[in-house]
Amino acid sequence: MNEKMAAGRVPAHPSFAEAVKVWAKIGLLSFGGPAGQIALMHRELVEERRWISESRFLHALNYCMLLPGPEAQQLATYVGWLLHGTRGGVVAGTLFVIPGFFVILALSSAYALFQQTDWLVSLFYGLKAAVLAIVVEALVRLGRRALKTGFDRFLAVLAFLALFAFALPFPLVVIAAGLIGVLVTRHAPSLRAGRAKGERTPDLPSVIGADFAEAQPSWRRAATVIVLWGSLWVAPFVVISVLLDGANVYTDIGLFFSQMAVVTFGGAYAVLSYVAQQAVETYHWLKPGEMLDGLALAETTPGPLVLVLSFVGFMGAYRTPIGVDALTSGLFGAALATWVTFVPCFLWIFLGAPYIERLRANAALSGALSAISAAVAGVILNLAVWFGLHVLFDEVWRLDRGPLSIPYPNWPTLDAFALGLTIAAAALLLWWKRGIFQTLAICAAAGWLLRSF
Repeated sequence: MNEKMAAGRVPAHPSFAEAVKVWAKIGLLSFGGPAGQIALMHRELVEERRWISESRFLHALNYCMLLPGPEAQQLATYVGWLLHGTRGGVVAGTLFVIPGFFVILALSSAYALFQQTDWLVSLFYGLKAAVLAIVVEALVRLGRRALKTGFDRFLAVLAFLALFAFALPFPLVVIAAGLIGVLVTRHAPSLRAGRAKGERTPDLPSVIGADFAEAQPSWRRAATVIVLWGSLWVAPFVVISVLLDGANVYTDIGLFFSQMAVVTFGGAYAVLSYVAQQAVETYHWLKPGEMLDGLALAETTPGPLVLVLSFVGFMGAYRTPIGVDALTSGLFGAALATWVTFVPCFLWIFLGAPYIERLRANAALSGALSAISAAVAGVILNLAVWFGLHVLFDEVWRLDRGPLSIPYPNWPTLDAFALGLTIAAAALLLWWKRGIFQTLAICAAAGWLLRSF
């Protein structure tokens, strides 16, 4: 969209075909975990195309932060649903996952066959540096819009410290922010008075703005959503029970990752240690240390980091094939793990989003989500710092002293080339105004040359 478009003009509603192209682009470029993915969507949907206003984007993001599962994929589903109904949400959420799923399939197959991932390092070395620059740029922009009062900034700092310095559970931080928002709205509204005085920058006219038609939730619709998506969720178990008798690896994979789908608050890192322990000690799907290899594979692919679960499903089925060769069994295992991980995400959005939309005018809920919005800035900062530490340093240690649990770098292991690529990526984005795809491509090629030669 032309940036010089008149400020008072609402962009044309995108066609479904146009939206599909954009969702495919986002799915292909969504590197860097949730921080990078949210940054990419903000740039594409809010800033460049104005398909959704700043406030509506944050409102949707706040709801997705409260849900189990990958918040960025759910945010794409939410916005797709607002634009084009159920089919829009399905396409947006699916295209967010499909590119990364096929990449993780290929990488998992190569890993199982060759048992090494060194060849990935050179390929994705520069890519990670570019993503770090994209994340920092978007974090600054998001912070300017979401943190308009001293109280907002205070909440953001508290959320960051709770996660970064004390390693508190992600759901606890988000829920606490929401409760604080409700209490402040009811008993100390002056703390948020800056917004009422016009301190907040007004939204630019957008397709999904303040006047966008609200959804009409109903019990009948909710029942339909539960039956449809619940049936899709359990469908693989019906197929497995028909084709296979008794206990088998596919049933174990389906049940285990279905459980993970309802407890993965805060993304993959929140349950990573538990999944690794169960996969190694209980199910014997992985050998010790292989979970870290799977995480490395997932970090180098587009899409949600929780795709690491697809790697676990692949390896579990690969090592215990039933009726097919090992590689085909691994593909089935990865597909099953991915299915039961992401189908529930559509259920949460299609069931809850209409009610969240209708409650936008509710003062208590608005206060809660507004406070969560401020805390989310701190959450994303924590993710960005974590990502930055692991991109720029070869070793990251953790200081555990009493309630404190602070990650810090081993300074002599600073990677000067990674730092240089990150600065170059920032210059490409901010100084030369290059697009995301061009920046990623240039840095990926530069990184491969540096690591290879």
